[in-house]
Amino acid sequence: MKEHLQFYIDGQWTDPVTPRTLDVINPSTEEVASRISLGSAADVDKAVQAARRAFESFSRTSRDERVALLEKVLAIYKRRADEVAQAISLEMGAPLWLSKAAQAAMGTAHLKTTLAVLKNFEFETVQGTSATLYEPVGVVGMITPWNWPINQIMCKVAPALAAGCTVILKPSEIAPLSGILVAEIMDEAGVPPGVFNLVNGDGPGVGEAMSVHPGIDMMTFTGSTRAGIAVAKAAADTVKRVAQELGGKSANIVLDDADIEKAVKQGVQACFTNSGQSCNAPTRMFVPRAKQDQAMAVARTVAEKTQVADAMAEGMAMGPVVSQAQFSKIQGLIQKGIDEGATLVAGGTGRPEGLSKGYFVKPTVFADVNNDMTIAREEIFGPVLVMIPYDTEEDAIRMANDSPYGLSGYVQSGSLEHARQVAARLRTGMVHLNGAGPDVGAPFGGYKQSGNGREWGEHGFREFLEVKAVMGYEPKPAKA
Repeated sequence: MKEHLQFYIDGQWTDPVTPRTLDVINPSTEEVASRISLGSAADVDKAVQAARRAFESFSRTSRDERVALLEKVLAIYKRRADEVAQAISLEMGAPLWLSKAAQAAMGTAHLKTTLAVLKNFEFETVQGTSATLYEPVGVVGMITPWNWPINQIMCKVAPALAAGCTVILKPSEIAPLSGILVAEIMDEAGVPPGVFNLVNGDGPGVGEAMSVHPGIDMMTFTGSTRAGIAVAKAAADTVKRVAQELGGKSANIVLDDADIEKAVKQGVQACFTNSGQSCNAPTRMFVPRAKQDQAMAVARTVAEKTQVADAMAEGMAMGPVVSQAQFSKIQGLIQKGIDEGATLVAGGTGRPEGLSKGYFVKPTVFADVNNDMTIAREEIFGPVLVMIPYDTEEDAIRMANDSPYGLSGYVQSGSLEHARQVAARLRTGMVHLNGAGPDVGAPFGGYKQSGNGREWGEHGFREFLEVKAVMGYEPKPAKA
């Protein structure tokens, strides 16, 4: 077991001000995989001072200098991508095939996308005698989650550095190992001291200290809606910018003209990917009432064929959920669904057969769910799909929008035009049509209590920029 008891501050690995450790648990085995230090407000203050000093010079670097720096980061990241994938599987339980194909791969994708945006972005535009300048927002505090750790780190860190900001990262204390690898990569790439800083810790010890700190100009947070509210409240007194990517309970509307077998199969598989631990997972499947029995049969087959195994196992199995706390929460919500009268199609409480250790959850499907049941309202964050029958398309759209969340939506139809018409009426930040996957160049974010601001691509880059108007420019000469 390798311990990681130092923080990366001002270009150096440094001891915490006050020693306090936390075990990192392998969710596949429930054994200690590593040990980290938990930081405090004093560690955050050291990181902020370093970031503020570094901002004075880094914010004035040229586009070409930042392109060259990020290209170095990308090259080193690609060389160490297998290490990153292994760390993710160890710390949060994503099966190794998923860690390689998607989890770690998203780091490469965000770096490449950010480089493309940086190379083409207009930092100065002139209209008449006024100019609009786009400048780095300043020192950015980043709090990232455990479920897609590298995805959420890199979709914040890459554009922030590209914009000329300096950053302080607090990765999830549950899954910190991939974040530590990012710090090693930044160091090897020659990122100037103070530009990238990492302080491990929990919400009360480090997250709150970052949010209230007057030396931090912006907070970007990904996690639960509850925690996001706490960050926003803590940040309010310093009037800093707060960007939030929060929870979801995404609707997947299977329209009457869809291929039921194909749509349901894709929907169940998407729900179970990453053990259901994705904020944008399609966890509410709306199906025509007359076709619910057919949809149930397809869903049951997919669920029963979904293998569950240790994250490091060969093959395409589903891994565990991340922690004992998450396992217990999910078990309670599955039981709540049974108690409230939903039809259990597949799965249920307890571990899958043959697994006596590890935070493994049975792939579970409920049918005959109404939109007022607990399992239809709360974000379960596990491999649990709820199927809600509807009578008319209007009913499906109304129920899909009847949620405090609005992160993503999914529409399945035999007609792309029909799917687009329904997508236009969903109150969500994103909509996937007919099984379309993610697009790292498109904006990622939600409506309502799923957050504010956008990540990914140019929209994510702009989040880290201030806008300055400068009047009194010479007008451009008229074209001959």
